Amino acid sequence: MKILYIYPHPDDESFGPGQVMSKQVREGHEVYLLTLTRGGATRQRHKYGYSIAEMGEVRYQEMRNVAKALNLTGMTVLDLPDGGLKEMDPQALEEVLLREIHKIAPDVVATYAYHGISGFHDHLVAHTAVKRAFLKLKEAYGYPRRFAMVTLTGEVASQATYFKLNASKPEDIDCVVTVDDIDIENCHKALDCYVTFQETIEKTNVKDFILHEAAFEIFQEDHKPPLQNLFDKL
Repeated sequence: MKILYIYPHPDDESFGPGQVMSKQVREGHEVYLLTLTRGGATRQRHKYGYSIAEMGEVRYQEMRNVAKALNLTGMTVLDLPDGGLKEMDPQALEEVLLREIHKIAPDVVATYAYHGISGFHDHLVAHTAVKRAFLKLKEAYGYPRRFAMVTLTGEVASQATYFKLNASKPEDIDCVVTVDDIDIENCHKALDCYVTFQETIEKTNVKDFILHEAAFEIFQEDHKPPLQNLFDKL
């Protein structure tokens, strides 16, 4: 099956479900990544003396290495305004997503849960825009068949010390994917590709949050007990 992960920034996929993406590839699924911005507006650019465009190019090259580390089927990195998705015309953003999702015609599309995990506004905008595009495409073409939302359990979120992280209620979690050690290793390799962000990766201890179980909500579905992978019951 095909799954398309959509995120606003470089490294969102590796801070998020990179280990799940690795497992899905190993299981023979087609795994695609769409990143809406090049992440050039990050404050990290000042450390290197880069302009927004220069930092965006550096991060894009880092993402090319991430695609290899996770063995992704395909990856597209757009150049929408980093940190400025909330200022975009919502219809314009939706049109971009409709076009990009339509190219792949995935069975499942995935992005942040409604709380955005960190609560950053680009994450929240992405969630809403992807949901809108999902509903339109499903009605018109019958795909994607499922909208999965990457989330955290309360137990995991409570362990964060560098950032305050949001979690989903236990009753809202519809899928828990269990990965293998090789998938954890691949996600760590992906994180290592972000050379310009190693200081942040170390400060946040994000590698400690790449666990053998990853939680998802599924839009307008209720699974008890939770599914074991994002393609069950499709």
